[in-house]
Amino acid sequence: MRKFGLIGYPLGHSFSKKYFTDKFISERISDCSYDNYPLENLDNIRDLIASDDELCGLNVTIPYKSGIIGYLDTIDDNAEDIGAVNVIKIKRLKGSIKLSGFNSDITGIKDSLLPYISNTITNALVLGTGGGSRAVCYVLKKFGLTVSLVSRDRKQGVMKYSDIDQEKLNNTQLIVNTTPLGMFPNPGSMPDINYKGLNGTQILFDLVYNPELTTFLKMGAERGCTTISGIKMLYSQAEEAWRIWNDERL
Repeated sequence: MRKFGLIGYPLGHSFSKKYFTDKFISERISDCSYDNYPLENLDNIRDLIASDDELCGLNVTIPYKSGIIGYLDTIDDNAEDIGAVNVIKIKRLKGSIKLSGFNSDITGIKDSLLPYISNTITNALVLGTGGGSRAVCYVLKKFGLTVSLVSRDRKQGVMKYSDIDQEKLNNTQLIVNTTPLGMFPNPGSMPDINYKGLNGTQILFDLVYNPELTTFLKMGAERGCTTISGIKMLYSQAEEAWRIWNDERL
């Protein structure tokens, strides 16, 4: 049996186990399984991996996409540039274990946004500064967009939510939520932007996928904005993780 799984904390919001379990059934992949590994910290991550010889790969979610890097043996160039890993490939060679880190969020973000990106999309607001935010900024800059980061605290290169005035909103075509706000079990929460200031021309993209239609997206839709759910990203990055785990060249 080849085993895969997800590490993070908490994991009650995650659809990854269901996605891969359904995939294995529908594609008649009988020699694989997928489980959740909720970890309150990363101290014992290598012990977890060493304890099960059948464990071949892991996904990484909040809050460990950056912290996991220090436990890895190698990291691919894209993940290193971003400073975040969400896929671990496990290789066992003559009693030793090699952990390699990758970032499949890049593929998920790119696939989600490509149908909406045009030369009229030039400025983006990215809400949050975690691992997901780093991947989003990486992709948006590859698209040629000017990116402004937003967080609860103002710091070098990052504005506060209260800094987003009407002029900033009017000059922004894409707003991306990379925070957990709106995620189950707190679906009523949302980033603190002035939704009444949205003029209907903006695109709102939420990395949260549970629920599929978050309050952030609902508020945007009510103002006539185009909305993109995180569910497309979930599926796309999961398939990219599967490709990485099965690519013998990596």
